[in-house]
Amino acid sequence: MLSYTCKTAIKAVIYLASRSMEGGKAGIKETAEHINASEHTVGKILQTLAKRGLINSIKGPSGGFHVNEAQLGQPIGAIVESIEGKDIFKECGLGLTKCSALHPCPIHDEYKIARDLLEKLFEEKKVKDLCDPVNSGLAHLI
Repeated sequence: MLSYTCKTAIKAVIYLASRSMEGGKAGIKETAEHINASEHTVGKILQTLAKRGLINSIKGPSGGFHVNEAQLGQPIGAIVESIEGKDIFKECGLGLTKCSALHPCPIHDEYKIARDLLEKLFEEKKVKDLCDPVNSGLAHLI
């Protein structure tokens, strides 16, 4: 359901938030290494997220990316929406343009249930919620 770019964006924000909770910031290279993604991809994603206010960017030799307290409280859905757009949780599971309850695709009913559950998860889970298991070693980003 989520694109590679979106999954990478979520992992990058979780990594940056974890570093920020420890009082640090991270650059593109460090972030890419810790989430097992290419520097080029991570760089483009982080610039996009910074422009949209989901993370912060500091330029210069001691610069990097970080997440502030308010951004720690944002839902993961804000990242998903920033990358995928607002309609990601409205799209057909088979990619049909005219799929609806009145004109369903073969997986419409089951896919709608899964899609709605995922949307709820992303709206309820905050960035900080996903950092805690990573910081404690109970979860990993690679």
